[in-house]
Amino acid sequence: MSEDLEALGPREAVELYLEAKQDDLAEATLEGQSYRLDAFVQWCSEQHLENLNQLTGRDLYAYRVWRREGNGHGRDPVKPVTLRGQLATLKAFLRFCGDIEAVPPDLHDKVPLPTLDAGEDVSESTLDPERAEQILDYLGRYQYASRNHVIMLLLWRTGCRIGGIRALDLRDVDLESEEPAVHFVHRPPETPLKNGERGNRWNRIGEYVAKVLRDYIEHNREDVRDEQGRAPLVTTTAGRPATSTIRNTLYRVTRPCWRNAGCPHDRNIEECEATRIESASKCPSSRSPHDARSGRVTYYRRNETPRQVVEDRLNASEDILDKHYDRRSNRERAEQRSEYLPDQ
Repeated sequence: MSEDLEALGPREAVELYLEAKQDDLAEATLEGQSYRLDAFVQWCSEQHLENLNQLTGRDLYAYRVWRREGNGHGRDPVKPVTLRGQLATLKAFLRFCGDIEAVPPDLHDKVPLPTLDAGEDVSESTLDPERAEQILDYLGRYQYASRNHVIMLLLWRTGCRIGGIRALDLRDVDLESEEPAVHFVHRPPETPLKNGERGNRWNRIGEYVAKVLRDYIEHNREDVRDEQGRAPLVTTTAGRPATSTIRNTLYRVTRPCWRNAGCPHDRNIEECEATRIESASKCPSSRSPHDARSGRVTYYRRNETPRQVVEDRLNASEDILDKHYDRRSNRERAEQRSEYLPDQ
């Protein structure tokens, strides 16, 4: 251990890192980094590593295996693309630790990032459009104008990110005009949008969505304000929901057993841990907000919605949409192209 290093515990170091990054990263990004680094803190605890000065390159390889195989409380094995993302966060964290003299300055270079094959850095998970509509039908019948219904409806019909829903205030919804719409506005640091001010946009919504929002506001929305005195559209009893609250809503409502559609995984529903709200993400059929967004892009692509319209509505470039959100099969794409190639 170098005499130039100052003792610092793993958890304290993570807290310092997250505090230092508050001005640079969106809240959703910080939450993701906090979750990933929590696994590293858990590993340090299991290894009785109480001082980061003791961390070595060999330890980093051991952590990579530990995380890949899903060891630790509440952890599951991860795919190479997920593992690479988690280790990339660890690398950034250790670079910070090097800057504050808690670890050797070059230790971050020893983080063993897995090599991915072409295309392996893209998730194939998505929410099928037909299934999304089935979930909305169920919500519309049994949980009409509830917070669950509003979150799912906005995610699916607008294709927005969860940060967009969280950022919406009551003043951002126009529900009375002939063309109802929601206004996504970048208001840092409390409710930033993914692409900053470039994410500012109005998104048209249909009359049904407008009616659900009106009924939610009138009957089910908690009449509260956030810490800045703003009136969020979607609320909890404590004010504006955390991004994790919105994300967990998707995990819950996309489980087939939640809407009495049985279990496609041959599990005993009475014993399955994924039936618990806090473990909903462990259901193989549960889907994330990113999956809802990719499903919506796929829906637009299948219906040949103009690319520029999709880019503007979802606030993402064509390259990003094609790489990370379009889940049409190669066969589907070929068949759609053939309609414009009469002499093929």
